[in-house]
Amino acid sequence: MRSGDEMLKQIVDKSAVDSDFRQQLLSDPKSTISGELGITIPDSMTIEVHESDMQTVHLALPPDPNITEEQLEAISAGLCCCW
Repeated sequence: MRSGDEMLKQIVDKSAVDSDFRQQLLSDPKSTISGELGITIPDSMTIEVHESDMQTVHLALPPDPNITEEQLEAISAGLCCCW
C-alpha cells in the first residue's frame, strides 16, 4: 500500500501538468481523488482542496485528539490528513 505522502505527490504532480484534472480536483475533490488513486473514500470524510497563490498561506492543523474510530482508521490507512 502506498503511503499518504506518495498518494499526495501523485495528485499534486498530476494537477501541475493536467489543467482539466486540476479543475476537477478543485470542483469535486473526493470523486477526483478516489478515481485517480483507485480508492474508496468514506462518505463521512470531507476533502477540501485549496489552490495556493502568492498572497495566501494555507495551514493544516493535525486532527482533533477527540476523533472517531472511523476517522482513526482513515488516518491509519493514509486516506486523510495529508491534503
